[in-house]
Amino acid sequence: MVYFQISPVGFDCGLDKNNCEKYPDFCKECVKAQLEKFGLNLNHNLKFTIIDSEEKRIQMFQDLIWQKFLDVLNIKHVLLMAKESGLALVDYPISGAGVNTGLLTGFIQANITFSESSNTSNGNSNHRNNHQFYEFQYETFNILLKNAQFIRICLVLDHKASDSLKILVTEFLSDYESRYLDKIGAHIRKGMMHFEDTIDFIIDTFNVNLVFPMILTHTLLPNELEIIQRNPIQKAIIDFAKALLASKAFFFIINLIDEVQKIVHIDSNKILYEVYKLIEKKIIIPTTIETAEDTISNFQESRAVRIASNELISSIITNNDAINELKERAKHMSEEEVRSSLNSFIRKAETAEKGLAYKEAQKECEMALYLASGFDYKEEVGRISFMILELDKKIKELELEYALKVGEKAEKKKDYIKAINYYQQGLKILEDVQDLNGNESRIKKLKKKISNIQKNL
Repeated sequence: MVYFQISPVGFDCGLDKNNCEKYPDFCKECVKAQLEKFGLNLNHNLKFTIIDSEEKRIQMFQDLIWQKFLDVLNIKHVLLMAKESGLALVDYPISGAGVNTGLLTGFIQANITFSESSNTSNGNSNHRNNHQFYEFQYETFNILLKNAQFIRICLVLDHKASDSLKILVTEFLSDYESRYLDKIGAHIRKGMMHFEDTIDFIIDTFNVNLVFPMILTHTLLPNELEIIQRNPIQKAIIDFAKALLASKAFFFIINLIDEVQKIVHIDSNKILYEVYKLIEKKIIIPTTIETAEDTISNFQESRAVRIASNELISSIITNNDAINELKERAKHMSEEEVRSSLNSFIRKAETAEKGLAYKEAQKECEMALYLASGFDYKEEVGRISFMILELDKKIKELELEYALKVGEKAEKKKDYIKAINYYQQGLKILEDVQDLNGNESRIKKLKKKISNIQKNL
């Protein structure tokens, strides 16, 4: 049998407090009775809090997520060690704090030995050390240390640990030993074992993904875009994220919050709450610096190969004399001339985009990308690549909108051949374009519409 302790659990009783005779004096007994119908054991560790409005519920989650963020910002290094030998099992740096873990483990072992010998001389049992935290200074850092039955965890922190972080550490140790008991036992019996595969569990438990580099999805569906447009904070978040990505392949949440607050005077916890919801929807995606850079590098490499083989970058500029002229000029351009030309192409692209001339904007971006990838300007390649992908998305969305509108007009005029033709064009865009993939309901609806019209022929 496996017993699960679930905390915290939220429960909506479904009743209006203004129409309930039992509110608030008998809420605990009422909710407990309803939950016991589901077979939940509520005899132990029951913490009961009434959240009697949607505003309070949202505030609770805002504060909870903000505390998670503060806690993970405080953590610079996570070190898991075998309790008896002191050997490091997991050495996971979260930031570039430059901690020498070899010296640190020796320092920890000396402090633990001194502390335990002091407790023993005072008549205290060593068993108590499994239930307490050790906190001490190491260089400029604060160290939080706690023992479990077989392992100990060491967090290298900027500041002293919060109570919430200490609770999280206690829960982590219990869960970690239960989850990886066989691996830990094998290490104790046989010696060295690899524990790198447990790092994902550390990341999940301590919410480390909140300090990961972030990127934006390129598969934002129309209904998701509509929801974001109705939420002014989320809209500001996406707009500023795009601005940050224009100069770098990724951004960090802390920088994003700072940028949003420069324009919109909103509490940090409210901004983070909306960022967190976008992460849950996979609109903002945590990644690693290596992954983000590899994505841009791979994009650049594929473009560079086409340049090296003397191919044009896209069909948009295939018959454009300007690209042939640029290819010749590029052979003799100085770095200053390259930078100047790049900025000129990008300015033209931005002007064209503001005028809704997306294909013209994409043509200018392709010219800029030709130079940037040919001269190995990685940051510019990332920025321009993102612009091209966004422009391509807008072009396809306009093409889809046009095809559906023409199809609807033709259908109303009973010009069924023309209607089917344009509906099929729209269907092809929905099925083929990556940015609109996943919209299965629209595809099914359009297929059904085409099928119904075909019955009239």
